[in-house]
Amino acid sequence: MLTKNEVKKIAESYMLSLQEETKIELLLLNEETISKMYGDIFFYTSKKLFETNDDKYAIAGNAPFLVENKTGNIIVFGTAHMEDYYIKEYEAGRWPK
Repeated sequence: MLTKNEVKKIAESYMLSLQEETKIELLLLNEETISKMYGDIFFYTSKKLFETNDDKYAIAGNAPFLVENKTGNIIVFGTAHMEDYYIKEYEAGRWPK
């Protein structure tokens, strides 16, 4: 079982890889993190949107993601539904499909 710090480091590393891929400075929204017994669900946005609250810096496709604390695997949720939908689907064993 990974510690909270190890899970967060995995999330931060994932964010860095997304940042390199998109060339957009990203920010984990730590206060939005949802902790479950199987891992933590992280949310993120562009740093400029966070700092300015100007919608022109909004990014599309920034789906929340789960870091499983048993494996360190990253499970990316979708953006078509609220996070509760994906959490229920994951917990029921239907996500990812």
